[in-house]
Amino acid sequence: MVQELVLFLLCFILVLIVYEIFIVSRAKKNKGKKYPMEVKYLMVRYKLNMKKVDYPQLLQIIALVSSFDISLIVTIVSMLNTYLWQMLIALVLVIPVIFVSYHFVGKFYIKKGMTDHA
Repeated sequence: MVQELVLFLLCFILVLIVYEIFIVSRAKKNKGKKYPMEVKYLMVRYKLNMKKVDYPQLLQIIALVSSFDISLIVTIVSMLNTYLWQMLIALVLVIPVIFVSYHFVGKFYIKKGMTDHA
């Protein structure tokens, strides 16, 4: 149990650092010109109003959520013994975990009133 927790934390920190360097820093430089795919998804699915949203805060939330998703999947998959099962479970988990986590982000912004929902 301790090994899984350590793996989760190390993976989370590593993915967060990589995400901050390659995604968040570039997106902050291109503010308003080209949004990351996660932001586009939130804009389309939850009608996120980018005029109301604090863009740097949104990028931080996306970095945290994406890091959590990847770390969770890596931790779950690492508990399996065979490589084939690891790959199959990872492929099955990726899409539902991403959609569920971004659903919570979308609901957070709806509750904050930063969407165009009626």
